[in-house]
Amino acid sequence: MSLPGPASDQHPAFDPRGPYTRAVSLAEVAERIGRVPIDGSPEEMRRAYAWLLRADAMGTPIPVGHPARVGGIGGWAIPGPDGATDDPRVVWLHGGGYVFGSPETHWRAAATFAVLVGEPVFMPRYPLAPERLWPAPLGDALSVARAVLERGPLALVGDSAGGHLTLATALALAKEGTPATVAAVFSPNADRTGLSDTREANSSTDAMNNDEDDRRCASISTGPVDLPDDDPTISPLVDDLSLLPPLHVEVGETEVLLGEAQILAERGRAAGAEVSLHIEPEAFHMWQLWSPWLREANESLERAARFVSERLER
Repeated sequence: MSLPGPASDQHPAFDPRGPYTRAVSLAEVAERIGRVPIDGSPEEMRRAYAWLLRADAMGTPIPVGHPARVGGIGGWAIPGPDGATDDPRVVWLHGGGYVFGSPETHWRAAATFAVLVGEPVFMPRYPLAPERLWPAPLGDALSVARAVLERGPLALVGDSAGGHLTLATALALAKEGTPATVAAVFSPNADRTGLSDTREANSSTDAMNNDEDDRRCASISTGPVDLPDDDPTISPLVDDLSLLPPLHVEVGETEVLLGEAQILAERGRAAGAEVSLHIEPEAFHMWQLWSPWLREANESLERAARFVSERLER
């Protein structure tokens, strides 16, 4: 499995190596991130994040896909390699701390993934805080997942907070007796109980995330609701990880969330789950968002797509 060449008639949905792209390095992306701090009020964070990942950045076209609904939940449908968007089996839950982020900020990574996995992808537009608090995003994700499972196999994919939502959704589905087929998470936010020491150790090395901002978003997302840190929906690492579907995990070596990904893999395997873990050298939080320009982003998406595709077809 590899990225296609520039023949757009072969992949009308999205050409990750089209003429509008150019190669960038991890260092260049980190420098760009540093020029656009994601801080202030929730609305200010949303504007900054949207600007950082805007559709016209570095010559990318307008977002590929169209509005759609799955399980009564609105979102964005991204075509597979043949251009079809009907009956998606892959659901991508975007990140952003449950405060910012959208299909518009994440479509490039999801579109590259759609080409690589050979499947259309649906991205729910789940509710954000502070307007809607946790567990509202989980409710929407479960509605989408149940609708897909009624038709057949389900692959859950998520990044950062969307990785947390992927884990929470997968575990909830398993407890209902209707497990997801497979899942993949990028830089998952998986624990609030303090199990990992990289939240502090890597706060100065992660270009895209730090523990202080991460905790602030977590506080905004739950609001005044009194949920303890060891609530399994807040900290999936303390849940019954034997219930996980086959899971692929991608995390960067410099990340604040590195330790959580490692503990997720260790505990999942110890519980009997199939968990694959890749740690990308020198990479920061959610480097996949810079696909298709960043080689390491494309390679990460390819690893996850291969894992998902193989298990969807079993």
